[in-house]
Parts: sequence; structure tokens; C-alpha cells
Amino acid sequence: KCDYSVGDVVGRSVIYVSAGKMLGGNSAFAHIGTYREVDGEIIAEVAGQRHNPDPNFRTLYGSDTATINIRGRAQTHNAYSFEGGTSQAPGAVFRAVMKRLDDEDSPAAGTIGVGGIVNGLYSVHLRILDGVDGGLTGVMLLHDGRILGGDAFFYYLGSYTSAAGRWKGHLLNQEHTASTGQYPVFGGHEVGIGFSGTCDGDGAELEAIALAGKRSLRLTAVLKLLEQA
Repeated sequence: KCDYSVGDVVGRSVIYVSAGKMLGGNSAFAHIGTYREVDGEIIAEVAGQRHNPDPNFRTLYGSDTATINIRGRAQTHNAYSFEGGTSQAPGAVFRAVMKRLDDEDSPAAGTIGVGGIVNGLYSVHLRILDGVDGGLTGVMLLHDGRILGGDAFFYYLGSYTSAAGRWKGHLLNQEHTASTGQYPVFGGHEVGIGFSGTCDGDGAELEAIALAGKRSLRLTAVLKLLEQA
């Protein structure tokens, strides 16, 4: 997870870092970037992309598409600190701390056939059915049968299979930051979700059953491809 701030504007997201790419986001924004390591320093460029039009989610620099240049170093074996900024707002310093999340619960990857869902970073907008007030938005990274993703409070680990325009799978939604007051349906629970649906080159839809504590909830979700991976 990544906690960050610019002045009095603060945010939190999840981000996947591997092989020179940074892909992640939260309930309103996707983060897409690249990085390189030089003499123990990490030099990165990360662009923001809004996927949720809700104005209650503030931008860091007053722009939905700001590109931030950052530099950082490891502080411990699983934590990194960064500073940087953007030419769009000279003097407004971006600061961030990135901490590794536990992925021991990640299941084995599923199989992908012809016509399966495209590897990439997706926005996901989830709606609860049966008259229950609530839902989630975030980002989901799909890659060769594995699911990673999340938002400012949760992270996802799961697996899927896909072929011929269909996909199905399961994932575990877990908190990385306490959310009971923000999301009462999911807060304080590890939520198991089984799903199935359709997919094409632009995104996917799904129907799911979620087990949150003793509650069983029906869900639907729409995924939109933001960046191929």
C-alpha cells in the first residue's frame, strides 16, 4: 500500500511494482508508471488517471492527469519512502511511503484460453444487490490467471480462468487500513467472493456471491481496461 500527500491533500492506494512497471490505484484514480533503480535509488514517473467521476475524491494537484516524478530509497526490508513533484505545480512537494502487503493467501493462478480476458489494469465498480446500500470502486490487476488490486482500504488476492469471452474465479477482499466507519458492509471482515461473467477486449462484467462475516450478498461489477500489462 502507498500513503501519500501534497500539502493538506492526502491519499492512499495499492500498487503493484515489478519489472520496471508500477500499476495500481484506489477508489477514484488509477496510477500507471515506470521505474528504474540507480545506485540503490528508485527513480520513477507515475501518471494519474481518474476512473470515478465522484467530486468528493480530491486530486493532488488540481488535475486528474498529473504526472509525478519521484525518487526514493528502501527504509526497511519492506518499506520505501519517496519525494517528488510535478511541473504542473512547482514547489508543491509530493511525499509517499510504500509498504509491502502480505500475499501469502494468494491462490494458484488459473488457466487462460483463446478469447480469454486481456492482461491489464482495470477499474472495477461494484454494486450490492437485494436492496443493500453499499458498493466499492477500485482497481484490479489481472495477469495470467492471478488477481491483485484494491483501493484506499482494501486489497484483493485471487485467481480466475477465462476463455471464449467468459471468465470465472474467486478472490479474498482484505483490509490493509481499518474501514469500519467508511464501509460498514465490508469493514472488519475478510470477504470471500466467487464470481462469473463475460469479457471482451475492453473490459468485463460479473455476477458474484460475497460472504462477509455471516452475511451472504449478491453483487454485480463492471470492469474497464485502463492499461494492458
